[in-house]
Amino acid sequence: MSDQPAFSNTALTTPSTPALSETDYCLFNPTNLTYYRSSLLQGLELIENRMKTVKRPFSGILPRELAQQFEHLDLDQPCRGMNEALAELDRLYLEDAVYFHHPHYTAHLNCPVTIPAITAELIQASFNTSVDTWDQSGGGTFIEQRLIDWTANRIGFDSEADGVFTSGGTQSNLMAMLLARDNLSQHFWQHSTREQGLHPDAHRFRIFCSEVSHFSIQKAAALLGLGYDAVVPVPCDAYYRMDVTALTQAIETTREQGLLPMAVVATAGTTDFGSIDPIIPIADLSRREGLWLHVDAAYGCGLLTSSRHRHLLKGIEQADSVTVDYHKSFLQPVSCSALLVRHKHTLGCVTWHAEYLNPLCQRQEGTPNLVDKSLQTTRRFDALKLWLTLRALGPEAIGAAFDKVIHLARQGYLLLLSDNDIEILHQPQLSTLVFRYRPDMALSEAALDQLNQSIRKALMRSGEALVAATRVHGRQYLKFTLLNPDTRIRDVQAVLRLIKRHGAEALADHTPTNTQQPMEVAHVG
Repeated sequence: MSDQPAFSNTALTTPSTPALSETDYCLFNPTNLTYYRSSLLQGLELIENRMKTVKRPFSGILPRELAQQFEHLDLDQPCRGMNEALAELDRLYLEDAVYFHHPHYTAHLNCPVTIPAITAELIQASFNTSVDTWDQSGGGTFIEQRLIDWTANRIGFDSEADGVFTSGGTQSNLMAMLLARDNLSQHFWQHSTREQGLHPDAHRFRIFCSEVSHFSIQKAAALLGLGYDAVVPVPCDAYYRMDVTALTQAIETTREQGLLPMAVVATAGTTDFGSIDPIIPIADLSRREGLWLHVDAAYGCGLLTSSRHRHLLKGIEQADSVTVDYHKSFLQPVSCSALLVRHKHTLGCVTWHAEYLNPLCQRQEGTPNLVDKSLQTTRRFDALKLWLTLRALGPEAIGAAFDKVIHLARQGYLLLLSDNDIEILHQPQLSTLVFRYRPDMALSEAALDQLNQSIRKALMRSGEALVAATRVHGRQYLKFTLLNPDTRIRDVQAVLRLIKRHGAEALADHTPTNTQQPMEVAHVG
């Protein structure tokens, strides 16, 4: 980061915002367009100056250090105009923001975003459209619906499919499990959970997912009144994909215990490994067993636009529901996600007709109120950014970007595999690499855990690079998550050098001659 603020009152080259009276609320309306334009130009200059001066993905600041800057901030006393407010924002936020566009950011499933999407965010925020009902959104309703239909078609669903935009994968997975629970309650007992609440035997429902699936499935089970115990983790194969034989056995065991298999969740892109469960055999098994099949493709949905790797999602068209996160692999700002369903009637369990908002008569007249199929009422027009991206750039550009990061991960795998000081766990299917620094010396597993934790903390403190961390079979690992198509193999090499440097420094700081406590060394021989 630059030592000097990227933005200050005196650094402005754009005109200052016009003075406002005490009764002016700065509303976006025709009489305030001059103020609107000048404010946007100042904000744009702030962004440009910061982007030009960013040298690292993070400043390295610690939470307690940044918290001190907020301790004496009085929100009852406003700044003296937009200039001062933006300067404060630069100091409190942008100075220590995490910059996902930086090629040394390799931590979580955060992507850089397209400029058309940012433009759409400005338009959406200015007009503040809510897409819950037709009389609040007009064209926005049809833009979202066309994108739902387009995504459903990419999945391989037919005209009976439908869906809705959501806040993210967690909400989409929650909604999918809600549909599974309520539709199977109707199937087993002719019981309407929507009308009558949970059936007395609902605690017997069981959901099957791989042991490395997303935690939102457990969260969904808890929120739906089924409990964490309703989720049955299924062992994975050597590639961290759900083992279909183990799934078959788990379903059989569940039935023998007098429990009721409800749904199978196949993951198309696990968070830690990017692994894709074998969808076709899982779909065949789910169909034979009469189970709801949900595919969590929050990460792997980018394959829907890929010209090289679309085959990895083969079988997804057999799912009853699918989660997609455009804000992971479609280069969209958060939030921009959706849940798709193969049969539109299954969305009926979330429908409630309020006379003041979406009365039944409007549906009978053919008025499209998207709130009829959403968990949310007031809802941002998040579809606009994906729409403008696709209309300006086309889906092929999104697919090419995702293909690029997949290729980069394969290059990175070979790089890590060839390094004697690195232990890598898996060969990537998508764009994630899990590994740890393991120098050629006798260190215990506990010492290796401590060493890799130290490396990540040192990297974050320096701000030179950001990597993720995870635990696998109780042991500590580092993780590259590659979603930036501008990141090159030389950037991965640079981050790897930093990892090894910090690792060597941590070892040097804990040698027996050092006054600090030495790392535990394994007994040899």
